[in-house]
Amino acid sequence: MFTIDVEQRQYETYILTDEKSQSQLEVLPKRGGIITKWRINGQEIFYLDEERFKNPEMSIRGGNPILFPICGNLPEDTYTVNGQTFTLQQHGFARNLPWGVSEEVTVDHVCLKLTLHSNEETKKVYPFDFQVNFTYQLHGNTLTIIQEFTNKSSEPMPFSVGFHPYFLTHDKSQLEFDIPSVEFQEKGSPEIHSFNGNFDFSRDEIDVAFNKLSGKSASVTDQGRNLKITLEYDDNFSTLVFWTVKGKDFYCLEPWSGPRNAMNTKENLTIVEPGATKSATIRLMANFS
Repeated sequence: MFTIDVEQRQYETYILTDEKSQSQLEVLPKRGGIITKWRINGQEIFYLDEERFKNPEMSIRGGNPILFPICGNLPEDTYTVNGQTFTLQQHGFARNLPWGVSEEVTVDHVCLKLTLHSNEETKKVYPFDFQVNFTYQLHGNTLTIIQEFTNKSSEPMPFSVGFHPYFLTHDKSQLEFDIPSVEFQEKGSPEIHSFNGNFDFSRDEIDVAFNKLSGKSASVTDQGRNLKITLEYDDNFSTLVFWTVKGKDFYCLEPWSGPRNAMNTKENLTIVEPGATKSATIRLMANFS
């Protein structure tokens, strides 16, 4: 049986449940369309900083924030398009804006469709008319996110899209990685480093991008939790970012459609023609052994 319930907490919260598998999502459309909770048989898959979450002035550190229309940061937070320069903060604005709920389905699976429209405020920093639809689909241990980007402008619309899932872990030394790349680039450095499947978790912060991917899936096995997370992504996604901070019980494995600063460099930048729609899909699977 599949159900959707709505509760009024600090924010209106949609609770999607697959009762057979005891899998559940909590989605906050008005707070950036974010999934804050994903649990299976009572076990949390996502990390959430509850204290930070209570402060609406702070970005959410946890769940699965949406990155659009850029991933990562821009030099001096600026980019140029069609001869005009605009200011856009790290990861864009989608994670900070209220999304509308446009469809609910509880047949064969449970899913919630959210919609974000351009408005006068978004056009001050991103001069395009758009409609973005995200559908969260839950079935068993699998979360599928289907995305649609419609350009309602008269000019081609460039963007990058990504996700920033925070996965709960209690001992990072127990993590095993299967990432389809043999090299990565650290944030803020042009230097390329070889990747042997391990990270140095004694560092205060790890923030690296895998830009040359040889496959369409990656996984992290947490031996401490007997949990394997598998991420599958389609051809729209060209970059995987790994990020974690020392002393915090999370790691992030983030699928991005383009690297940092793609709005300026044009590297792997997605462009949708006027009146057209671009679709993309990612899938997350959580398996306890």
